[in-house]
Amino acid sequence: MTGSGVTRILDLPSPNHGPRADGARVELLILHYTGMPTVRHALDRLCDPAAQVSAHYTVDEDGTVYAHVPEERRAWHAGVSSWRGQADVNSRSIGVEIVNPGHEFGYRPFPAAQMDAVEGLCRAIVARHGIRPADVLGHSDVAPARKEDPGELFDWPRLARAGIGLWPEPTAADDGPFDDAEVRSLLARYGYDAEAPRALLSFQRHFHPEALTGAADAETVRRLRALVRVTGR
Repeated sequence: MTGSGVTRILDLPSPNHGPRADGARVELLILHYTGMPTVRHALDRLCDPAAQVSAHYTVDEDGTVYAHVPEERRAWHAGVSSWRGQADVNSRSIGVEIVNPGHEFGYRPFPAAQMDAVEGLCRAIVARHGIRPADVLGHSDVAPARKEDPGELFDWPRLARAGIGLWPEPTAADDGPFDDAEVRSLLARYGYDAEAPRALLSFQRHFHPEALTGAADAETVRRLRALVRVTGR
């Protein structure tokens, strides 16, 4: 991956993985934060057989990338989750953990060196598997009732500019009145479990981090309409 922004990739195998479900192909890229006090806490947990969690990769704050699970295998990173009405997200995804203490231990911005590495790693992953921009997601997108990561400080616009994920660009076509039924419909059409607690808040964490209210407002709905419009969903 020379020139991709990934400075180092170190093998740190995890025993926590299994076969993908029959017929499942990789179509989602799920980004997480580690949500633990230090990188060592996170790496130890991801490689502890008793923990029964893992990811394909972890990206440290200095840009070091650790490879834990081969991409052809099912890592155990998404837990109880769904996207576009389908559960077993693990069988359909690559999981990348990004070192950050998270909301519990002192959430902070993601350093430039780390984002360089995330961009390079993700660019290679989406190219290998043909993952569409609309299917590059956060853990909170696929598990809104349980998760907040990678959170409102993550630089989703940067990744979208690199062709990794989407960032909404509303137009006049996205203006207009709305009601709760439309909001739920739009969330479901894009892929969220619209009936899950905090589904709209999870959308805001990803696509409208200036408004973490969990309530529909005009700009949140404009961005949601823009995403559904540009993806044709």
